[in-house]
Amino acid sequence: MLASDPLPTALRLLHPRTPRLLLGIALGVLSLGSALALAGLSAWLITRAWQMPPVLDLSIAVVAVRTFAISRGVLHYCERLVNHDTALRVAGSARVLLFTRLAHGRPDIATRLHSGELVARLGADVDQLADVLVRALLPFSVAAVLAVAAIAVVGIISPLAAAILAMCLLAAGIVAPWLSSRAARAQELVARQHHSGRDVAAMLALEHAPELRVGGVLPTIIAESQRRQRDWADAIDAAARPAAFAQALPTAAIGVSVLGAVVAGIGMAGSVAPTTLAVLMLLPLSAFEATTPLPAAATQLTRSRLAARRLLDLAPRDTAAPPTDPGPASAATPAHPLSTGRLRADSVVTAGRASRMPAAVSVDLPPGARLAVTGPSGSGKTTLLMTLAGLLTPLRGDVTLGELPLPSFREAAIRSAIGFFAEDAHIFATTVRDNLLVARGDCPDNQLNIALRLVGLDAWLAGLPDGLDAVLGGGPEALSAGQRRRLLLARALISPARIVLLDEPTEHLDAADAEPILRNLLNAHGGLIAAERTVVVATHHLPNDIRCPELRIGPGGYSGEQSTRTSDRESEP
Repeated sequence: MLASDPLPTALRLLHPRTPRLLLGIALGVLSLGSALALAGLSAWLITRAWQMPPVLDLSIAVVAVRTFAISRGVLHYCERLVNHDTALRVAGSARVLLFTRLAHGRPDIATRLHSGELVARLGADVDQLADVLVRALLPFSVAAVLAVAAIAVVGIISPLAAAILAMCLLAAGIVAPWLSSRAARAQELVARQHHSGRDVAAMLALEHAPELRVGGVLPTIIAESQRRQRDWADAIDAAARPAAFAQALPTAAIGVSVLGAVVAGIGMAGSVAPTTLAVLMLLPLSAFEATTPLPAAATQLTRSRLAARRLLDLAPRDTAAPPTDPGPASAATPAHPLSTGRLRADSVVTAGRASRMPAAVSVDLPPGARLAVTGPSGSGKTTLLMTLAGLLTPLRGDVTLGELPLPSFREAAIRSAIGFFAEDAHIFATTVRDNLLVARGDCPDNQLNIALRLVGLDAWLAGLPDGLDAVLGGGPEALSAGQRRRLLLARALISPARIVLLDEPTEHLDAADAEPILRNLLNAHGGLIAAERTVVVATHHLPNDIRCPELRIGPGGYSGEQSTRTSDRESEP
């Protein structure tokens, strides 16, 4: 069980600093230790004052009570500051590391998940993992130290009361957290599915609200998100009943320990001082203050363990040796795959998130080739392009760049050779220039202006008060759907990649604007993309007067009965 526990491995994502953790534990022990000392000293002071001794005999005890009362609150405040600082620091470190692993890891890990699921994992799951330090590790550590101290002090007075206190502390500190952990696990395993489904539905409605509204399905998507929210709440309620027993057990343990102290005190009433009996009666009450948060800590431990498993699945540590990078082309190696740019897919079987098992497809793209991939929505066009770009691993078959398998290259080499431009690529809430420089960071302004002119955004750019420095404050909302597609196409034009894979570059454009752009993209001499660069365009419909090789995909994706072929439109009348 311990070998399969993902939490120790996932904690490496946090990079916690041991001195900060030890400082948090020390402050917690001192804070609750002050409470324990305050209870014992207050009992002694009350009983001793009842005996009416000289006031000077009580002066030290009075000052000590005030000291412990003040220090308890001050130390607890300092503990909270340290713990919150620790949690925020480790969460930030984990997110940076996860983003780095996603950026440089296997592309199919991120692409197989919906953006809503990615948001949930990088948001809520990272918070849950970071909380294990301050809401689970620290409370258990503090409770262990305080329990040993309380049992030792009570044991000096009465071994019987100490034994009863120890059993009650075990019940409150181990049994109750165990019950709480089981309830939390049952709750999370059921609720997480509904929670993730709600996030996916909500992100779908937020990202594609205009299209969904036009299609008349936006109310259905919103209703689905609301239903998922209700299912999530029902799952939480179902798991609350066993958790209630876990919450009640510490209270019962306190009562039993006090009764045990009373019984032990009655037995020894004639042989000890009244002040000692008072300490014996009140000390167990404060001893359980450290165990009160343990059921919640066990719940947090379970949630953090589940979050750790999801995060490791999202960004596992790759211990294998990185693929060999053949390096840049040179004059002595004219057949280098990055210089020739020949891309082949040999009997490749692709599989998307919701597509059926397709039949094998073969594609041969020499330098300067043009290919149109046509078919209706959901037929697998995007999946094929992502497979050719190395973003998805084919189920069968090989994708090669030159004569070498695509996985043999480093990620940076693949991205420099092959550029995939998705139809839902992100528009950042920053300047026009920065949104274009995503594709090529060193592109000068004159080339940016030329790219915008080629895609028909020169008039739009001229109307902006700051030109390339104009800030798209609303991100994608600052542009119309057609302007967004043109801006994404401009990214492809300035990209240094020798092979350009475009997913629906003319969607949301009217036919009068879309057809010339498609014609220029799929014509080696069209002027949009240089003739020596390879271009693959996925589109719903290809006008008949455009002459280029075409790969047609039927409804439902590739299937064993579907004929997938490459036909040369130049041979058509």
